[in-house]
Amino acid sequence: MAATARSTGVVERLLTLQRSRWAGGVARQASLLLGVDIPPSVTIGADLRLQHRGRGIVLHPRTTIGDRVRLFHGVTVGRSDPYTNAPENVEQFVLEDELWLCAGAVVLSGRGTVRVGRGTVVGANAVVVGSTGEFEIWGGVPAREIGERPEPHRNH
Repeated sequence: MAATARSTGVVERLLTLQRSRWAGGVARQASLLLGVDIPPSVTIGADLRLQHRGRGIVLHPRTTIGDRVRLFHGVTVGRSDPYTNAPENVEQFVLEDELWLCAGAVVLSGRGTVRVGRGTVVGANAVVVGSTGEFEIWGGVPAREIGERPEPHRNH
């Protein structure tokens, strides 16, 4: 897990502690009790923010989260075919930098790698069933691109 020094929330700290040899199990159980199921195998970039303490967030174990990502309550990232018992179907989920998954957003896949592109916003209760591009806005069930976000200009 990448550094989360700028994350100040209790749940974000528990996610960091999950990787600890001495406190990992306790931190994992505490995060589950708080309603956040982000396994220790999930790779987390810098400055992850779980809005509303992340209540109800469930992420697939093969998820990679980029930097400056915002996850709201009720977000689910996982398989669309869990009944098949075929773990080889899902390679991984990649949530790129600076994206937002709003309340109740769902990202599903039954096969391959799914990428939610850098800067993308997935609206509340939208169900994404494949990869997105960068700086797009997605909404609906099933979700479709409904707009674009301006790419921020940065002074490097």
